[in-house]
Amino acid sequence: MAIVGIDLGTTNSLACIYRDGRAELIPNELGGYKTSSAVSVLQDGTVLVGAAAKERLVSHPEATAASFKIWMGTQKALTLGDRRFKPEELSAFVLRQLLEDARRYLGESVEEAVISVPAYFNDDQRCATKLAAQMAGLTVKRLINEPSAAALYHRYSTQSGDSQMMIVDFGGGTLDVSIVDCFENIIEIVAIAGDNRLGGDDIDRAIAAHFFRENGLVEERLEPSLRASLYRQAETAKIALSSAPAAAISIQRGEDQYSLLLTPPLLRRLCEPVFRRVRGVIGRAMKDRERVRAIDDVILVGGSAQLPVFGDFLEELFGRRPKVAAQPDEIVALGVGLCAGIKERAEDLQDLVMTDVCPFSLGVATYSYRGDKTPHMAVLIPRSSMLPASHQGTFYTMYDDQRALRFEIYQGEGYFASENLKLGEVEVQVPPGPAGEQSATVTFTYDIDGILHVSARSSGGDRRDRLILNSNLHLSESEREKVMARISEIELAAQGSKRNSSCWSGPCGCMNRCRAAGGSWWPA
Repeated sequence: MAIVGIDLGTTNSLACIYRDGRAELIPNELGGYKTSSAVSVLQDGTVLVGAAAKERLVSHPEATAASFKIWMGTQKALTLGDRRFKPEELSAFVLRQLLEDARRYLGESVEEAVISVPAYFNDDQRCATKLAAQMAGLTVKRLINEPSAAALYHRYSTQSGDSQMMIVDFGGGTLDVSIVDCFENIIEIVAIAGDNRLGGDDIDRAIAAHFFRENGLVEERLEPSLRASLYRQAETAKIALSSAPAAAISIQRGEDQYSLLLTPPLLRRLCEPVFRRVRGVIGRAMKDRERVRAIDDVILVGGSAQLPVFGDFLEELFGRRPKVAAQPDEIVALGVGLCAGIKERAEDLQDLVMTDVCPFSLGVATYSYRGDKTPHMAVLIPRSSMLPASHQGTFYTMYDDQRALRFEIYQGEGYFASENLKLGEVEVQVPPGPAGEQSATVTFTYDIDGILHVSARSSGGDRRDRLILNSNLHLSESEREKVMARISEIELAAQGSKRNSSCWSGPCGCMNRCRAAGGSWWPA
């Protein structure tokens, strides 16, 4: 039974297998490697995933969703037709499609996977990804940070000399920056920073907003299909400027025609707010000066990183032109495929070692003095600590005859505990006595797979050990069965025929059925 590597992306997703001494991308039914991370519900209740679903963003926007990865780990629900889905449920459909493609291509059972996530995904977002995999029928062997996967494959494929490089992974919806030390057969992640709500989609929105301003339009008053068409054109025009001096965007509304000519200088001006945020993320990564030395190379991966305007911005920032990685759209998937090979203990990968770091600080809520009403975060494991990591701290009672110490566990960089993500809590009993006499020592151990173990031992001998497991992932048996049944009962529509890639009109919404029923369709 094979282990597959999956790059579950905001815009596109890919699957990869390690066999015969190399990472091999798995084609989908249409023969391509990239499957659009888009989901559309057809009128007969089946779900369409991939390029055909992405086309329906324009023709059937009320029944279609894309870029839902940015909402992973939140309570947001998206309505498609008459059904409501959580982001992890939509991601499960994408994973199911990739899984079916892998089984068809490999001709064998596939039930285990290594899945990539943005380096700056917090615990809720990582657990939502694992839950999506469970819904799709996959066991997650490991989650690997996307820029770490890119660094792994870049080092493996180029066999370059010892160096420290910065990987800038700029995709459709997320930005990750990792600083990586490469020496001998070791790939060591030194520091990471990121923004889970920053990507090429923000550039598309900036272009669309300018279009509305220039044409005196109000976006909220525009028909959903026209709005979807405009955003699609904004994306197309942005990409076209990689080789063309200008690109036109236009929509027809009744008898009125609205247009905009997008040029590189205009695009650069519209990108400035996005690039300011990029500069801030890079600055956070560079702040970990203890282990960051001179950067030898800046390597760009991800679809948005290939935009010339983005390369111009980074050239101004670093004083030299960054390098676009070979296969920038596929390098993360190839790296995850390598990781799958390592998990399978492939003989030719046994000497390859990759370390990673903690993306967020981990700590407990503490009070500075008895009258303090706002607990702050006492960090036990600082962000960018090499994994696995284990640190401890000792905390004391605040009141006379206090009989317990309760520790609320948080993840994040905020000074006050409430500014961070609460992961759980643990409590130990202490003997009564004067304030400050009794104490408890808390030990955090965080492993390479992002599992946090907390141990608390009081001065009175009471001890509590707890594995911090996100409640969103670890559902009760009945809850898990209910969610699994809901997702598994929905059939995936075939995406293998080009005829259904742009289903235009018909009684059921699916080209194959429409044609049989005498409906019309728009060829790819």
